[in-house]
Amino acid sequence: MAVWVRFEGGFGTVSDGWVVPHEGDMFGESAPSGAAVALEGLTLLPPCAPGKFICLWNNFHALAAKLGQAAPQSPLYLLKPASAILAPGGIIRPPASYSGKVTYEGELGIVIGRACRGADEAEAAGAIFGYTCVNDVTALDLLQEDPSFPQWTRAKGCDSFGPFGPAIATGLDPSALTVRTLLNGRERQNYPVADMILPPARIVSLLSREMTLLPGDLIACGTSIGVLPMRPGAEVSVVIEGIGTLTNRVEAADS
Repeated sequence: MAVWVRFEGGFGTVSDGWVVPHEGDMFGESAPSGAAVALEGLTLLPPCAPGKFICLWNNFHALAAKLGQAAPQSPLYLLKPASAILAPGGIIRPPASYSGKVTYEGELGIVIGRACRGADEAEAAGAIFGYTCVNDVTALDLLQEDPSFPQWTRAKGCDSFGPFGPAIATGLDPSALTVRTLLNGRERQNYPVADMILPPARIVSLLSREMTLLPGDLIACGTSIGVLPMRPGAEVSVVIEGIGTLTNRVEAADS
């Protein structure tokens, strides 16, 4: 198992609060390139730069039961633009034109490590580099603003609505993980990844039949029950043991 981070000036692996810088390619050949530096003193970036940020909907049995939705046979998904990506510690800020509810969704994220197209599940599992924490932020009132067309991308694609990180952990068994979301320190979500309808390798396999997945691409696996609005001034954290804690603040829209 390894835990990878990106920081201003480079990338490396984390152990016991120290980062060993690497040179090369996180998803290819890399090697240690210098003395360890304290993690606490680094400004972390999103741990990769996804060419595609794919977000699943209705992928947990508990939430599907609550909403009265049937279990999907293939991924129900949308894409967030790259401009939505936000670093750990960054500020979630809704558009100035929007005054409605903004919600969090704590999720497990899959990071692709090598090109994957038309893969079976075994090949798809081998294409997964590791896992990260995702907060799939949503401008809830935009989603159904026009009854004729649910606006998933508009509601979830605003600038700063795609925080993920702080790290990518490799060598984890995703079925053993638990996703927790804390709002102002109070736990609001706590659900097992094992409740997922479509598990990670199947998600990757099915998506790869329709689009080529490339190193660094990010897939948010969907959320479960416990989603609530966030007010300006709130702090939200997505916690997955073995990966870390993704924390961001919410502030009022820029004027």
